[in-house]
Amino acid sequence: MLSDSLLTPPVNKRGIIGWMFYDWAAQPFFTVVLTFIFGPYFVSRLVEDPNMGQAAWGYTVTISGIIIALLSPVLGAIADASGSRKKWIGFFALIKVTALTFLWLAAPGSELWLPMLCVILATVAAEFSIVFNDSMMPRLVSKEDVGRISNTAWGLGYAGGLVALFIVLLLLAGSPTTGKTLIGLSPLFGLDPALGEDARITGPLAACWYFIFLIPMFLFTPDAPSGLPLKQAVKTGLNELLGTLKELKHRVAILKFLAARMIYQDGVNGLLALGGTFAAGMFGWKTVEMGIYGILLLVVAIFGCYFAGKLDTFIGSKKVVSISLVCLIISTIGIVSTGPGYTLFGLLQLSTLDNGGLFATAAEKAYIVYGLLIGLVFGPAQASSRSYLARSVSLEEAGRFFGLYALSGRATSFLAPAAVATITVLTDSARTGMCALIGFLVVGFLLLLAAPYPAIDNKSVINNSVG
Repeated sequence: MLSDSLLTPPVNKRGIIGWMFYDWAAQPFFTVVLTFIFGPYFVSRLVEDPNMGQAAWGYTVTISGIIIALLSPVLGAIADASGSRKKWIGFFALIKVTALTFLWLAAPGSELWLPMLCVILATVAAEFSIVFNDSMMPRLVSKEDVGRISNTAWGLGYAGGLVALFIVLLLLAGSPTTGKTLIGLSPLFGLDPALGEDARITGPLAACWYFIFLIPMFLFTPDAPSGLPLKQAVKTGLNELLGTLKELKHRVAILKFLAARMIYQDGVNGLLALGGTFAAGMFGWKTVEMGIYGILLLVVAIFGCYFAGKLDTFIGSKKVVSISLVCLIISTIGIVSTGPGYTLFGLLQLSTLDNGGLFATAAEKAYIVYGLLIGLVFGPAQASSRSYLARSVSLEEAGRFFGLYALSGRATSFLAPAAVATITVLTDSARTGMCALIGFLVVGFLLLLAAPYPAIDNKSVINNSVG
């Protein structure tokens, strides 16, 4: 259990830094491939119809989410019972690096099945690796340092994403009109933006980045000793998971929180995965615009997490999550209500004058404002959800319930992108499809309001052992 693991003597500083570099290594895939560069390219440039592109991308995310939801509990059991983590991280790294490298072949007009398959494999491998990497942390640091090290690693990941975005914008992505990068250079390697090479290169870039910066963890971070054989580890872990699920009928407060989190996290994940692609399809943003948009959101996100961490101490996790969800609902309504020449579904008319340069129209600037609000709160919505549960369970049961917490974040992660993709196909409107995310955020917010804080039931003492 987590409390037992936290009693393990801390390792040296080099081992901790090696572990923290995992987030630095992993984040560029989520930043430059899924969210801000390759994803929007897939929707707006790989296919001629942006609505078809968004639907295909939504189904890609959906399939990934289903696989992750089905197999994450098994991998969590392996992480707890089998001991050694590095060999599994290495195995999934091989899949991820290979899949990302093949994204280079996703030229405009090519078949969609290959990039869809590659993104699915890379996403699944990335999420499975996170399960094993996260489970290493309790052994590496003392109980007092867990929060600080975890948040520092999270911030380091954001920084890695920013650096990768800067590399793409300054050195690799040329303007379709001038052929030059943001600082006026010819793209490295002779990349041709007309052929989508500025976006396609993000796959091999993220693959090389991941491979290189994963090395410190393998060299310097100690692994857990080998435990149960694989078959026995899976059986033992699943038995413990079933026992915890049975115990939930006596833990109504935690059940309410986990149900709320499951729904609103679907909305948050869907917004992060599809918000950039929606903008690319609507405004025709290319790699440079999407990269700058991503940089703005990540910079704001770092400050949002910093201030929310302080606010959490004074007003509590539930209020921070609730405020964050309200802001996400407002900002999502903002982005889906914005189009060329208007926002708020036409209640506010905007100039259609194109002033030239980046984000040249008033509607694009309005979209940026809504996006910055998303960037400000999407980190706190997730970070304070974690502290919400931490304040609601004892150390003796923390391992089991944080495992259930991880499962709740993935169990239905495919629903939001599936809803967006399906509604987009049925209505032939990306805007209508994106409205589905508002429903997930609103329902999750309402369920959260009904959840006690901390999520502790005033009942007889529960037997915390799991059969």
